[in-house]
Amino acid sequence: MQMYTKEMNDRHFKIADYPGKKGTIIAIHGLTGTHKNMHYYAAVLKSEYRFIAIDLRGRGDSSETDESTSIFKHAQDVIDLITELKVENPILIGHSMGAFIASIVASKLETVKGLVLLDGAARMSDHQRDIVKPSLGRLSKTYDSKENYVQEIKEIYHRLGVEWTSILQNIAEYEIQKVGDKWEHKSTEKNILEDFESFYFFHPESICSKIKCNTLLVYAKGSIGPFPPLFLEDAFDDTKKYTANIETIVSNCNHYTMVFENRAEINQAISTFLARL
Repeated sequence: MQMYTKEMNDRHFKIADYPGKKGTIIAIHGLTGTHKNMHYYAAVLKSEYRFIAIDLRGRGDSSETDESTSIFKHAQDVIDLITELKVENPILIGHSMGAFIASIVASKLETVKGLVLLDGAARMSDHQRDIVKPSLGRLSKTYDSKENYVQEIKEIYHRLGVEWTSILQNIAEYEIQKVGDKWEHKSTEKNILEDFESFYFFHPESICSKIKCNTLLVYAKGSIGPFPPLFLEDAFDDTKKYTANIETIVSNCNHYTMVFENRAEINQAISTFLARL
């Protein structure tokens, strides 16, 4: 695996690039994630496929977002990266916000060979605001040490039904940086909130209707600790209605364990889907 930074005009992107021969997968993480959130999918698919996981702008070690940011601007970043990296017929895998972005990319690029939506690209409602927004306060806090931040994240994920592992430890340590004598999240709360609000401008009838490639939707029906699933199943009705070539599987995982656990049933579904492309 190679880690490198790709410079494009006034933007730069941190990229994890695993070699493989069957085709190229572009993996796009969720709202506050980084390329490291796609660890388990990379572990299963690398070697067989070239697997490229990126830090979106405003996350990890990529450059900051524009003053005004949205999933549509992130989609253009991904399109530009596909062009810059000379990737032909990319396969897109997106989790949560990454699924919204991947759908937009697939609606604009006819060369996309396949699309995997991991619990995203749905019709939004206040239900998601109630679950997501309270968790974003950590982005504007300062911490006396890296350990203090990791401990807070550990407690948050415990409440969300996520078991702590060395993989999660690595993810948490990567998303924070030292500024002066304090530690801060690498993302800016204002910009993350702006990205989140842009989900509400995702209209499946106008975006999904333009997707021509085969699509796999993976729905996470599990409760998130004391909360219901992030997306209730009917939130995907329009996504399924307007996406021409779509199949759906339902997993008992929740929105977060979908990426923070090694989910054998999802791995198998993705492998079977990719084998048919």
